[in-house]
Amino acid sequence: MENKLKDLEKKVNEALKSMHIIVSSIEIKEEKKYKFLTIELDKVGGIDLDTIVEATNIINPIVDKYDFIEDSYILDVISKEQGDGK
Repeated sequence: MENKLKDLEKKVNEALKSMHIIVSSIEIKEEKKYKFLTIELDKVGGIDLDTIVEATNIINPIVDKYDFIEDSYILDVISKEQGDGK
């Protein structure tokens, strides 16, 4: 599964390159009866909600095409929190 996640990360990074966004992490988590495919994005200066929506619209068809999770899951695209460096 780890190799498949790395392949997915590579495909998503390539698709988001023109937006200057990188994938910070990809995880599959199970909470209660739900599986989540969480893709955390990062960009210099941070990412606003509109950019997350735009990135999700790019990511969703890639994940659907690359469908490596047999069970149903929820795609969760999030932005990396920006710390203040303190």
